[in-house]
Amino acid sequence: MGAHALLIEVDEPLAWFAALVEFRAEGRIQFAEIVPGARTVLIDGVPEPDRLAQMLPGWPAPTRTAGSAGASVTIEVVYDGTDLDFVAASWDVSVEAAVRRIAGTQFTVAFCGFAPGFAYLAGLPAGLSIPRLATPRAKVPAGSVALAGEYAGIYPTASPGGWRLIGRTEASLFDVDREPPALLTPGTHVRLEEAP
Repeated sequence: MGAHALLIEVDEPLAWFAALVEFRAEGRIQFAEIVPGARTVLIDGVPEPDRLAQMLPGWPAPTRTAGSAGASVTIEVVYDGTDLDFVAASWDVSVEAAVRRIAGTQFTVAFCGFAPGFAYLAGLPAGLSIPRLATPRAKVPAGSVALAGEYAGIYPTASPGGWRLIGRTEASLFDVDREPPALLTPGTHVRLEEAP
């Protein structure tokens, strides 16, 4: 990323993301941009990256719940995905129970990537990880709601993909004329509510 960036490896990227944004607001540190990942946080536009790199190890790890102050978004989902039966069987529940479990989960956007507007939604209970397809599909329709590993996600545009499809939504996930363009940003709480 350049001479004025740091990439830190942390156990709770969203908690660090929130804490670093707060530290900037308090004037404790300066940076232009911060991007959480699955196990990292990228801090870019740091005037003195060497100094910040020396300071960070001495700071206590953030203890608050990651994303606790985030905005909330509810997305209506039609649960009719190709892989919904597979997910239910993997969880040893009925399709209806699988839908209730997903719709009843408060997800949090852990990080964004893969495509503009694609958010990795954390929040599935431990033990409910779903394996990706062995061979990705050549084209997944825009608005497809899917699971892979410990995450849920929604494809913002048609693209190849190996996630397990559980439903679809009409929500616009990325719009260059909106501010911010992405509907789902790190720390946002998300409900995947069953459409009426």
